[in-house]
Amino acid sequence: MPLQPRALGTALDENLTLHSTLCRREAGAFQKAIQSGDDVIVACTQETRLFAELAQQTEGATSVIKFVNIRETGGWSKDAIQASPKIAALLALAHLPDAEPVPTVTYKSAGRLLIIGPLDAAERAAELVSDALDVTLFSLGAGQGGGLQERRYPVLAGQIKQLTGWLGAFELNWTRNNPIDLDLCTRCNACLSACPEGAIGFDYQIDMSLCQSHRACVKVCGVAGAIDFSREPEALSEKFDLVLDLRATPAFTQHALPQGYFRWDGQDSRMLLQLRSLVGEFEKPKFFNYKQKLCAHSRNNTVGCNACIDVCSASAISSEKSRQQIKVNPNLCVGCGACTTVCPTGAISYAYPRPAEQGTKIKTLLTTYAKSGGKHAALLLHSQEAGTRLLGDLGRRARLDPAIRGVPARVMPLGLFHTASTGLELWLSSVAYGASQVWVLMTGEEAPQYREAVREQMDVAQAILTGLGFSGEHFRLLEAKDARDLAALDLQLQPAPAQGVAQPAGFAVQADKRATLELALDHLMAQAPVMSATSITPVKPLKTEAIALPAASPLGALAINKDACTLCLSCVSACPASALQDNAERPQLRFIEKNCVQCGLCVTTCPENALTLVPQLRLTPQRREAVVINEMQPYACIRCSKPFGTLKAIESMLGKLAGHAMFQGAAADRLKMCSDCRVIDIYSADNEVKISDIR
Repeated sequence: MPLQPRALGTALDENLTLHSTLCRREAGAFQKAIQSGDDVIVACTQETRLFAELAQQTEGATSVIKFVNIRETGGWSKDAIQASPKIAALLALAHLPDAEPVPTVTYKSAGRLLIIGPLDAAERAAELVSDALDVTLFSLGAGQGGGLQERRYPVLAGQIKQLTGWLGAFELNWTRNNPIDLDLCTRCNACLSACPEGAIGFDYQIDMSLCQSHRACVKVCGVAGAIDFSREPEALSEKFDLVLDLRATPAFTQHALPQGYFRWDGQDSRMLLQLRSLVGEFEKPKFFNYKQKLCAHSRNNTVGCNACIDVCSASAISSEKSRQQIKVNPNLCVGCGACTTVCPTGAISYAYPRPAEQGTKIKTLLTTYAKSGGKHAALLLHSQEAGTRLLGDLGRRARLDPAIRGVPARVMPLGLFHTASTGLELWLSSVAYGASQVWVLMTGEEAPQYREAVREQMDVAQAILTGLGFSGEHFRLLEAKDARDLAALDLQLQPAPAQGVAQPAGFAVQADKRATLELALDHLMAQAPVMSATSITPVKPLKTEAIALPAASPLGALAINKDACTLCLSCVSACPASALQDNAERPQLRFIEKNCVQCGLCVTTCPENALTLVPQLRLTPQRREAVVINEMQPYACIRCSKPFGTLKAIESMLGKLAGHAMFQGAAADRLKMCSDCRVIDIYSADNEVKISDIR
């Protein structure tokens, strides 16, 4: 597709010069540009390595160089003639500054490697890495060939109890319970010859199920003294930096394995190369921020929301019951961001990039596309590695295969560190910014629970837009694993546009998730076909005042059984979002739907089981107001007439204690008194036994 530098320059507010062979005959122009000191954007990723080499060889090159792919995702498509707005948007995205630095997590590895497996296989693996790493073996039997005669590596054996940790901080706990001490054994093989049952193999351990207690092995091992049947089992632990696991059943079962832990089938040499390189000090971003005061996980020893714990594929999040909060282990966190996607309150948020930075990217893409004349933009979110590779393959196939159309001109690709790191608030913000649709491309590298979590969030987002009157399918989960799925992926990228907003929003994505969600909802309500253009007052009477949402919704109301509720207000103290409030002047329970995060803490806390969550989005102004959902007549003290408690609560208490021996006569009347009068009555009663009267 011939590029249009004038049109692109107008969209980007700068003068652009078209180069067709910047990496070859026109390399001099590139070298001159990088000597200017200004940022240089190369709109091709084909020769990234060559450009880097040219920059190193160019004297006085001080410019920051960025690369953006406008070829496979834009130019190599059947409708490439219409791709100028998308190319302008991709170039504008490349102009944005890099993400600001965030705190980092440090790993230190001295190269202490533990290999777990049959002794023969473990020794073969050790031969491939021992020149770079300090190897220790944990023997799980002799294997087919048994250990080498020459003992080249320390060998541990016994019963593994637990393996925990991460790169630079693994801890192995095991029980040494075999009569042969491998540290003392010299592998002279005398015990193997002496044992009449053949209970000792080339792993130099005794199979106790075969041993008949002849103790011939003890006699022949007299000099070394490595065999002692009277030795008690000993619990041991040792620390390692790296682990290579050769077992069929691994030590870690989660989808995202700890960094520094590798499972090897004996085939993939790339894994061993990676293992060899993990010596030294390493850093990664601290991918999350956590604000405990917003967390809906636990209140008053009652557990409500477990969304982040359930979705984490790295087992990095756990419940810290003693402190009524969750705990995130930054060393285990792999940066998928799924926890931030499912968190209803925004207590845990994605830090790299920050929500505001991600919002700026989306807004820049969509506004530049619209400014350049583009229509019906679809935002395609994909992973930076597998997703980018698939889209590149699709563009290449479109050049060669007449049946493949390639990435459509209206589809805006945006690479993410992980496809599970965005959710409801960013998707709805994208529609508010002018996107017709938002698609997420999954490539099979994601944990199964991530796919389900994203699908649930999409169902909520779609229900909101459909309820507001926007027609069409706005959100879709695309799935493709490799080149064999390119034809199917090509078809998935071709649906008709869905109805979007008439006027794009101007708000910026906030650091607070709920604030961003409210900004997006406000704009979508104002632009919705069933609402007015200036407020959330309907143009005509609505068939319903609220949109019913799926159970995964972080938006909703509460249904209350007034017959069961005693207005004890325990739900008020449990609510982490101030959605439930009391009234200091009279017995009332008030509810602000806008604040409710549907965590369920109030439902779990209520002793009368009087509350039920109602996932919905109310379309009337009452959503922002404190609405009284229950109130009762106060109960007056029978002594001083001061109101305390509610009539229903006191009557319920009297009913439950009516048959109790401790609450009869005067004691029962005290239950009808306020706290002050209750004390006065106790001390003024003539028939009351006082502790001072006891001799």
